[in-house]
Amino acid sequence: MIPVESFKDKRIALFGLGGSGLATARALVAGGAAVTAFDDAESRVDAARAAGIATGDLRRSDWSGFDALLLAPGVPLTYPKPHWTVEAARAAGIEIIGDIELFCRERRRRAPDAPFIAVTGTNGKSTTTALISHIVREAGRDAQMGGNIGTPVLDLEMPRRGRVHVVECSSYQIDLAPTLDPSVGIHLNLSPDHLDRHGTMENYAAIKERLAAASGLAVVGVDDRHSVAIADRIELSGTPVRRISVRNPVSDGVYAVGQRLFVAEDGTQTPFTDLGGIDALRGTHNAQNAAAAIAACLAIGLAREEIVKGLKSFPGLAHRMEIAAREGRVMFVNDSKATNADAAERALASFERIYWIAGGRAKAGGIESLSDYFPRIAKAYLIGEAAEDFANTLQGKVEYEIAGTIDAAVAAAARDVRSDDHREPVVLLSPACASFDQFANFELRGAAFIEAVGRVLPKPRGQEVA
Repeated sequence: MIPVESFKDKRIALFGLGGSGLATARALVAGGAAVTAFDDAESRVDAARAAGIATGDLRRSDWSGFDALLLAPGVPLTYPKPHWTVEAARAAGIEIIGDIELFCRERRRRAPDAPFIAVTGTNGKSTTTALISHIVREAGRDAQMGGNIGTPVLDLEMPRRGRVHVVECSSYQIDLAPTLDPSVGIHLNLSPDHLDRHGTMENYAAIKERLAAASGLAVVGVDDRHSVAIADRIELSGTPVRRISVRNPVSDGVYAVGQRLFVAEDGTQTPFTDLGGIDALRGTHNAQNAAAAIAACLAIGLAREEIVKGLKSFPGLAHRMEIAAREGRVMFVNDSKATNADAAERALASFERIYWIAGGRAKAGGIESLSDYFPRIAKAYLIGEAAEDFANTLQGKVEYEIAGTIDAAVAAAARDVRSDDHREPVVLLSPACASFDQFANFELRGAAFIEAVGRVLPKPRGQEVA
C-alpha cells in the first residue's frame, strides 16, 4: 500500500467503493486523512465499514467541510450528466480527483525521479502494460504493475529509486488526474469508445492526449489521424516524442514491417528483433504493443538484449488473444477483452480461417467496419443482445447461426471446425461487444469460454467419467 500523506489531516469525501475505491480509502486513512466514504450499493458501504473505513451518507453531508472529493473512475464526471457528488463538490468549490492523481502526488513527494510509465489508448493498453512489466522483471528490476489493468495503483509498493511503476490509465482515470506526470507516457491509438462518458470524439481524444503531453517522454502511435495530430502538437510544445507505427517507417521511434521491428533515431533505422514465432505477440496489433514497449524500455535504460529476452518469454495476457486450448490443428482462442469492433479487428486480422463467436451488448457502429475480414470467417456464432443485429450485417456475406450463449456457440463451433481441413483453423471468441448483457465483466465471459472449451474437448485417456 502507498499511504497518501499529502492529505494528512484533510477531510475527504469519497464516492465509489469498488476495488479501487476501497483501496483509495485505505490509503488515505493510512496517510492520516479523515475519510467519509459512500456508495449507492449498501453492500459496498457495509464492506468498507467492516474494513475500518468511516462511512456516511454524503447526500446529507455539509460539503463545505470537505477538502476534496475522491471519485471512483466509473462514476460520471461530465457526460451524460455529472454525478450528484460532482455537482455537490463543484458547488462547494473543492477539487475532484481520483486514485491516479493521489499516486502522482505521493511519487512527487517521495521519489520524483522514480521511473513511472503510464499507458493509455483505446486498444492494446493492457497488453502493453503487462508486456513492459514483464520485460522489466525479466531484466531483474522491480516492476510494479497496476491501475486499470487490475491491482489498484495505491495497493502497489511505494515509489522509490530503481522501482518502476507501470500503470494502465483509462480515459476515466486520466480525467480525474489533473497533474498526471509520468516519466514515459504512452498513447497507443484512438478509435470511438466511451463516447457516452465523454460526449464527443474530440473530448475523448483531448483527455487521452493529456497523459502523453505531460510526460517527460511521449511515446505516441501514429497510425490513426487523431493520434498523428496528438504527436505533432506534443512535439511542438517541446516535449520529446518517439513515434511508433505498424504502417510506415518513422524517423525517431520504433516501427514494424510485418513482424520485424526497427528502432529509428535521427533518421537512421536499425533492425531490433523479429516477433515471428512468439504466439503471445501474434498479429499487427501486437507489433504496435511491442513497439511501444521497446520505446519505453529503452527510455528507462534497458539494453536491447534484455528487451528481446522479455519479448520472447512474454506469456500473454489473460482474455486477450489467449490460446485457451489446442486440439490437433485447431486452436481455441479467448479474446474476450475485445469489447469493441476495433479490438476484434486485431484478432480477425491475425488468423486466416476463423470460426467466430461474437456478440453481447453492442457498441456504436456494430460490426460494419469489420467487413474486410468477413472472407476469413468460415462461420459466425452469435450470442447475446447483439445477435440479431449482427446477423443482419452478416446476411449473405458470412454463414452464421444464432447460438445465444457461450456454451451453445462453443459446442457448435467445435462440431463444425473438426471437419475443416485448413492447416490451422481457429475457434475465436472475439465478441466486439461489451459483456454486460450476460456477464458482469469480460473476465467472467472469457472464463465461461474456457470452461465451455474444456467441456467439448476429448478427455485424456483415464479421465473419462464413469
